[in-house]
Amino acid sequence: MSLMTGTNHHNGLKTAVLMGGLWSLLLALGWLLARGTGSSIWLFIMPLIGVAQTAYSYWNSDKLAVRSMGAIEVTEDQQPEMYAIVRELSAAAGKPMPRLYVAPTMSPNAFAMGRDPEHAAVCCTQGILQLLDRRELRGVLGHELSHVYNRDILTGSVAAGIAGVISSVASIVLWFGGGRDRRDGNVVVLLLVALLAPLAASLTQFAMSRTREYDADHDGAVLTGDPLALASALHKLETGVARAPLAQDPRVEPVSSMMIANPFGTVRNLFATHPPMAKRIARLEQMAGY
Repeated sequence: MSLMTGTNHHNGLKTAVLMGGLWSLLLALGWLLARGTGSSIWLFIMPLIGVAQTAYSYWNSDKLAVRSMGAIEVTEDQQPEMYAIVRELSAAAGKPMPRLYVAPTMSPNAFAMGRDPEHAAVCCTQGILQLLDRRELRGVLGHELSHVYNRDILTGSVAAGIAGVISSVASIVLWFGGGRDRRDGNVVVLLLVALLAPLAASLTQFAMSRTREYDADHDGAVLTGDPLALASALHKLETGVARAPLAQDPRVEPVSSMMIANPFGTVRNLFATHPPMAKRIARLEQMAGY
């Protein structure tokens, strides 16, 4: 088997561009509020809100994810196979061993969390542990560890936080509706930007999520040296999630984009947080020389 090992996806560059877009939207809304209220203080408040949200997400992404899924930290005695696989892959990558969690749901899925490899954790649901064999589980855990090593959990959490701030601020802009400058043209522009900014933020956030999934598939396959194992796991997960999806719960929404499969079933549109399984599987098979 000829396995491609080069990483040509420029994950950092694409993430930086998309994050820059989110920050630009936030600053644009600050400018609109400054025009609408006649106070330039909003030009300073918007960046401060963004920085505060970024800092909160940076320090708490792992805690928020664990809490939303009701996950429980497990010992090696409780999950010896999971520990053995993660220990092997962590050692191969030269990274510290993350904490391991199991979420009490039969919907098959897995996700990683934490701001960096030193403060990381990996969580599997009970459903995925029962659905996959050892080789497939190893492929999935390689994918999740790659998210950690690429700092994807941090950027995803920060992007979600900023997108949330943009949506809130856009509502404020709509409330002011042009403020002191009530000329029809200006009001229309303000309303259009305020309505479209949350949409643009959501599309940017979801584009980041899809990009990170492709990259983690590639890097995880390189880490394990077995792209077909992950391809087989993804095929099972597509069927398994369709059979037992998670209920649409606002508490789970923030962590849904971190999961290896869309926990609510297949969504194929601009707002999908995950690429189509067929494309992911095809890429992995291409890596294996098929």
